[in-house]
Amino acid sequence: MIRLNAPAVAIVMATMISGAAHAADAAPEIKTPEVSVKEARGWYVRGDVGYAVKSNHHTPDIRAYDPTSGDYSSSDFDSSRFDSNDFSGDLGVGYQFNDLIRADITGDLFGGDFDGRFASALPCAGGAAGTGCSTKGSSSFRAGSLMLNGYVDLGTVAGFTPYLGAGVGATRVNWNSVDATSACADGAIGCSGAGSSGVRYPGQSDWRMTYALMAGVSYDISANMKVDLGYRYSHVAGGDMFGYSSADEAAGANGTMGRDGGIARHEIRLGLRITTW
Repeated sequence: MIRLNAPAVAIVMATMISGAAHAADAAPEIKTPEVSVKEARGWYVRGDVGYAVKSNHHTPDIRAYDPTSGDYSSSDFDSSRFDSNDFSGDLGVGYQFNDLIRADITGDLFGGDFDGRFASALPCAGGAAGTGCSTKGSSSFRAGSLMLNGYVDLGTVAGFTPYLGAGVGATRVNWNSVDATSACADGAIGCSGAGSSGVRYPGQSDWRMTYALMAGVSYDISANMKVDLGYRYSHVAGGDMFGYSSADEAAGANGTMGRDGGIARHEIRLGLRITTW
């Protein structure tokens, strides 16, 4: 039979507890560094260049004036061709509200060229009654947009942040004068060898409703700099294109003769954002 000596057991236990306490005191203290997470909030500036991979233009229409009756008649161009300039650019300033939401105001610039042809059953200015008139002309436009845009950032992985966005604003479209050539066209009577003549229709300018839809991805190239690659679809409403020639106005015409049907652009855009936080 094993007999336990109570005093001896007490001494052993006290020795073990004392050794453990000394070991705990000798163990090195492990310090964890404080981690500070900087909240994404503050102002930023941005600049972008865009390349239009496709542009759509609705067929412009003509409001012809009949000096005999004083009436107007509307019709589409018989043929038309728009060539939007491939490149566009913008500058803007924005605010990052949190990791998900940001908004900015941007100013955009772009332009394009136009060639078209239209025919009228009415005679050219100074033409014989009963003849028609065929006109072909060319012009160009420049446009500047002021847009308010909002974005949702969908989370950042390895520095990449995909996003979706939408914008609304107004575009000032400035058309240059249309330099055209008008030629007599046979109608109820023949033209009898009538020649062609040059005519100028004064360009018009107006503000137009504009909206845009965006999607893309940004990449953090440094703590305060992001490069942005994205797609943007924008649509500019139709508006005034050119007025009546001086001869038409002398005959009593007034108002707008030509209206374009609007401009839609599909662009690939590359930009840079510089943040302040």
